[in-house]
Amino acid sequence: MTFQTTEPPFRFRQGTRPLLISMPHVGTHVPPALAARFTDEAQRVPDTDWHLERLYDFADALGASVLVATHSRFVIDLNRPPDGASLYPGQSVTGLCPVDLFDDQPLYRDPADVPGEAEIAERREAIWQPYHAQLAQELTRIKAQHGVAALWDAHSIRSVVPRFFEGRLPDLNLGTADGTSCSPLLAEQLLAIGQSAPSYTAVLNGRFKGGHITRQYGNPAQGIHAVQLEMTQCSYMQESWPFDYLPEVAKGVQPHVRRMLEAVLALVETSPG
Repeated sequence: MTFQTTEPPFRFRQGTRPLLISMPHVGTHVPPALAARFTDEAQRVPDTDWHLERLYDFADALGASVLVATHSRFVIDLNRPPDGASLYPGQSVTGLCPVDLFDDQPLYRDPADVPGEAEIAERREAIWQPYHAQLAQELTRIKAQHGVAALWDAHSIRSVVPRFFEGRLPDLNLGTADGTSCSPLLAEQLLAIGQSAPSYTAVLNGRFKGGHITRQYGNPAQGIHAVQLEMTQCSYMQESWPFDYLPEVAKGVQPHVRRMLEAVLALVETSPG
């Protein structure tokens, strides 16, 4: 089986300030020939980070650059290493080209339809590599222009996913690769914003410490600060089908997320670089 797509691998808007917001799991496109191999449930792409562009609709006003995935993580996961190595050894994870859903159900109707190495390589070349090339290029541009750069990797997930964590996930899960991907001062400031947000819970480097993007590009010693925010979807949307955005619910959490991004900009724009 070979892989082909007619959709571009990403959408990108360039900003004016030293911040890039990456949304690697918001894509929903699955080429029809591939979708036909999926189960009925997988065709709904339930494990999408739904509506994050709408939640972060203040990004342009902040002057941020925005990089948005177009294809579903079921096609290829842009937040995994290109070799498919596990980000959390010993824990249950989904792969570079997933074969199951978050609820452990199979993604493909027929086990024979699971992609082999050649097809995975085609998906990587068509989607993963261009996304990461654009991400790296924009961080390089920002760093050259401003002397520093910040990368915010935006994610969301259902609040209860027994496969990955026990009980209910905190609402605002900040990840800095155990303190290696950004300034410790920035991490403390972000956690303080999250913990002071009424009605929400926040944690730093808990179950989600940051995926491949945060770990690969964050390099505070070189003036590049990367942070992942994994939010509970119940903070802004309906967690079950049809996964509707809930504007009145989202209004509660949006100001806190915006404050976090304003804190990121405040730190990097006063940094010596």
